[in-house]
Amino acid sequence: MSLESVYREAMAVNTITDMGKREVAAKAFFEKLNNTELPAKFNWAKEIFEGLHVKERGDQLALIWTDLDTDAEQQFTFKEMAANGNKFLNFLRKKGVAQGNNLYMLTPIVPETWFATFAGLKGGLVSVPTATSMTEREIQFRFEAYKPDVVISFEGLTGLVDDALKKANCVPKAKIVLGEKAGWTSYTDIDQESPEAAAADVGKDDVLFCFFTSGTTGLPKRVGHSAVSYPVGHLSTAVIQGLEPGNVHHNLSAPGWAKWAWSSFFAPLNVGATATGFAFKALNVQKYVATVAKYKVNSFCAPPTAWRAFVGLDLTKYDFSAMKYSLSAGEPLNPEVIEQWKKATGTEIRDFYGQTESTAMIGNPPWMEGKMRFGSFGYPSYMYDVILTDDEGKEITTPDEPGHITIRLSKWRALGLFQEYIDDTAKTQAAFNNNLYFTGDKASFDADGYWWFIGRSDDVIKSSDFRVGPFEVESALIEHPAVMEAAVVGTPDPERYQLVKAYVILGQGYAPSRELALELFQHTINVLAKFKIPRIIQFVTELPKTISGKIRRVELREDEEKKKKEDASLPNEYFYHEFPELSSKKKK
Repeated sequence: MSLESVYREAMAVNTITDMGKREVAAKAFFEKLNNTELPAKFNWAKEIFEGLHVKERGDQLALIWTDLDTDAEQQFTFKEMAANGNKFLNFLRKKGVAQGNNLYMLTPIVPETWFATFAGLKGGLVSVPTATSMTEREIQFRFEAYKPDVVISFEGLTGLVDDALKKANCVPKAKIVLGEKAGWTSYTDIDQESPEAAAADVGKDDVLFCFFTSGTTGLPKRVGHSAVSYPVGHLSTAVIQGLEPGNVHHNLSAPGWAKWAWSSFFAPLNVGATATGFAFKALNVQKYVATVAKYKVNSFCAPPTAWRAFVGLDLTKYDFSAMKYSLSAGEPLNPEVIEQWKKATGTEIRDFYGQTESTAMIGNPPWMEGKMRFGSFGYPSYMYDVILTDDEGKEITTPDEPGHITIRLSKWRALGLFQEYIDDTAKTQAAFNNNLYFTGDKASFDADGYWWFIGRSDDVIKSSDFRVGPFEVESALIEHPAVMEAAVVGTPDPERYQLVKAYVILGQGYAPSRELALELFQHTINVLAKFKIPRIIQFVTELPKTISGKIRRVELREDEEKKKKEDASLPNEYFYHEFPELSSKKKK
């Protein structure tokens, strides 16, 4: 099976309108792919982007970009995107950059980010996407851990980059700036290069991406993805999302993290869809949703925090007639948001799940619309052999029993799974143990095969003899009209080991008070098992998050441990035991 034929089959699957038939075709497609021996060499940029899409749909739009603050707009066809990527690659080669060198990309949502990603793939470089919100210390950490051969950065970050390079004792072969900066080459100088470039001879297992994990638990690891694991692996993402050739897809995500590569680059461009990028300095939800409607977006992916903000708008003002698919990833959504969005657009928000180390491995594909169970994140992709295991790696087959989300490797190795933790043999061996890969997340499945996310293994709260997943408590709190957002962690307790603590951000028109805390305690009593009820509620105005929008519970837990040692009194913090009104309250 040639890889071009693989992509053609995936595109054909996603154009089947009968969803029952599409499900059958998807299962057959992945079963065939999982048992196919792939060619030893594969260059996605040459063979798929240029060899398939430029050749057959070269004049179709590959990228629509706009700046929400200035209304600037640029559009590029598949042919034009390839030409721009080739120019960048030719420039790098003139600077002595060779296959296997590291390309750091500290760029925002601009077309050059797509061009640089294409160039890295075609040239066999190791792309290192890096969030533009990084501090100098964080950039220095990355440069010391994984030295850069090339850096491309936007102008406002070049001072920090130069300082980090000096402190890390790094001298890259090239520094390219989006703008002007002394000692850097302006990206505009690249335009004189040839729009055609020779493709590198890339092995299928060659590492082409290094993602530093978001650090929700501990120090970032360097996740190495191969020439196959992302380009081919994201066929699972495209099928779960339902992306169709010629459709317009939008993903609200910032470059620098894996989710951008997932849903702003590979998933749409794999199947000949049009990718979009909306740049902004501060998210204006009204302008954002209006822009989604303006460009007739057919499929829209956003994190839970954004969906909660969107449904707070008067959505009747916008034309969503082009919308076919709505998608969410990161953390599961509460049912109320899904129902409100469906009322406005006619589409259900379908949740799906994966990691920096993988592609989409569990989710609600298009054929699940109308059959989803709100709060469930679907079932495993046919690309992955996903099972639940206990702490010793023994498979769990009993419904509703919590376990570790684990990928079994004994039958086949999922194509979307990462290659290695770069330069860290110990962590790689620890992750791949006894023909199993442990994701570090926990879930359960019900008797009908629907999967339910619990949380990070490290996020699970142990209180007395019970284990509490943060999402269920957060979801219960968000159901209350006063709560805009919530984060739940375990806080140290001498008697129960941990108590369930909720950090709560209130919606507009609500203010912290003892009366409101009492109301929230009473609300959770009515919807949660007694051992899951928060014992502490603290009203806050913000929560620590990664650039991709995930709550950094590790930071909240560290703060709790520090506060306990200092015996600090916190503002707007309320304790369950201080409310005599709750002493005789029973769960209904």
